[in-house]
Amino acid sequence: MLVAAVLCTGCVGSLPESGNEAPEIYRLAGPSLQDRGDPLPLALAVAPPRAAASLDTERIAVVQPDSRFDYFSGVRWAEPAPQMLQQLLVRALAADGRFATVVAAPSRVPADLTLDVELRSFEAVYADGAALPLVRVELQVTLVDARKARRLASFVVRAESGAADNRRTAVLEAFERATAEALQETVVRLREASTGTQH
Repeated sequence: MLVAAVLCTGCVGSLPESGNEAPEIYRLAGPSLQDRGDPLPLALAVAPPRAAASLDTERIAVVQPDSRFDYFSGVRWAEPAPQMLQQLLVRALAADGRFATVVAAPSRVPADLTLDVELRSFEAVYADGAALPLVRVELQVTLVDARKARRLASFVVRAESGAADNRRTAVLEAFERATAEALQETVVRLREASTGTQH
């Protein structure tokens, strides 16, 4: 009963949260990346990711077996998911060292390149007949040369991670793994796409 109350099988309608108890707050750490060198003398601005209203929230999304979209009860992200993702992207790209400067837009720093991101999926999915959820993260990523108003690359990144069990901590760990995988792939593909952009 405790797991069901915390993790939710009906977080909004059938299992409302108590107004007397503050939700527990979580923030993802993101991948641990090392500086791989070969830097470009360019400034990259990461725009605030776009997302549907259902994902543009601090609430942690879940899709039920009947395709009903819902939210886990008693837990929240520290900030709306797109804002958290923007911070994680800036941190990961700065750690990789490909670009001389990486900032979160809007910024006073003039940017040579702009990273546009759409957050398409960021939820735990309970499929038909599955006892444990699968976390799905999907990003549409576009790198734009702000100097020439030209698109340099556009690609979709998808990552999935199954929760080890139906506890809150296990689901959050699956979010951490899937997000880290998606960000790592994004960093690798942006490094490849940025070749030849210094001029």
